[in-house]
Amino acid sequence: MPRSPQKFYKKMAVDKDSLHNRKLGIKGEIKARKYLVSSGWKIVEKNYRTPFGEIDIIARKGEVLAFIEVKTRLSDYYGTPSEAVNYARKQRYISGAKYYFTNREIELTVRFDVIEIFCGQINHIENAF
Repeated sequence: MPRSPQKFYKKMAVDKDSLHNRKLGIKGEIKARKYLVSSGWKIVEKNYRTPFGEIDIIARKGEVLAFIEVKTRLSDYYGTPSEAVNYARKQRYISGAKYYFTNREIELTVRFDVIEIFCGQINHIENAF
């Protein structure tokens, strides 16, 4: 049975929004990496994929290894960027970090940060969870 034009165009609108959000997220991650490097961090991994989901950035500074979630927003209509880092996302990051350490012996302090980019401004929240 052919799909109705309304359903087709509605799906296209969702896909267009998803594409826009993905592009915004990529720009935010690039900006976050530049910020981190300029602040003395070394990017160890970017877009690190695990069975639990993707970790945006893994960075090291001195004896600290940070697993960093980057959230970018243009408005606070749906809340601040850091508010989007909910319990489930935190648990995925923790599981992803455990996965990262599988078969690695690393003597570093581990922490979980959030970098929120809101209207172009960066807010680095250390030890966010």
